[in-house]
Amino acid sequence: MNKPFKKTTLALWAVSLAVYAFLYVPLIVVVVYSFNNSQLNAEWVGFTLDWYRKLFNDDEMLQAAGNSLVIALVASTAATLLGTMAGFAMHRYKLKVLPLLVLTPIAIPEILVGVSLLIFFIMLNITLGLVSIALAHIAFCIGFVAIVVRSRLAGMDESLTEAARDCGATPLQAFRLVTLPLIMPGVLAGALMAFTLSIDDFVITFFTAGANASTLPLQIYSMIKIAVTPEVNAVSTLLMGLTLFLIIVASKLAPNVFRSS
Repeated sequence: MNKPFKKTTLALWAVSLAVYAFLYVPLIVVVVYSFNNSQLNAEWVGFTLDWYRKLFNDDEMLQAAGNSLVIALVASTAATLLGTMAGFAMHRYKLKVLPLLVLTPIAIPEILVGVSLLIFFIMLNITLGLVSIALAHIAFCIGFVAIVVRSRLAGMDESLTEAARDCGATPLQAFRLVTLPLIMPGVLAGALMAFTLSIDDFVITFFTAGANASTLPLQIYSMIKIAVTPEVNAVSTLLMGLTLFLIIVASKLAPNVFRSS
């Protein structure tokens, strides 16, 4: 009994390690080669920080990064507000059409969302640029925020809100003074998730950016069409670090949200 069990455990560990290696070794290679003292990534030459210095002196890259930060802040703020209301509505009103309307944008492929939004903006004669990118990111991120908020509401004690109403609070006061503070970790987690999704989105941004707008993912894409230099590795490392930091913060704020969703 023990030997088959031990063999099964070892096999599971081997498969798990292989999967994690497949996922994370390429990321580690990108980080390591961002410090490579060579124009090419063919072999390791030596350690240097020159690529990071060059990156912070690249005006086009800094402009693209600034655009990404502005869009992510606007999109995450608007998506958090609308997504919180959508999550509250899905929790309070058991209408089958609400989850369908709110969650469809995150269930369908991103390329389809990008093409649909492109056609929509052209029909409305909206000039493609930073505004169209922000609107597209808001539409895409609302569903993610709504899922997190609804999950947080599902774990909340409804008797607290009812007690506030019994004490004379209006529905708005009960929400502002009782419900919102209780679900705030979920709201913040949803905001950080929306920010993360927005700042590193490529597919939807590619279709809705137009010719004159550039974001960090689009700038990286334009660079790797020529060659994958250590500067690309450097900016990818910084973006990876920011994304991982936000994901860790979001998981710490709402540790049970992702399991319950």
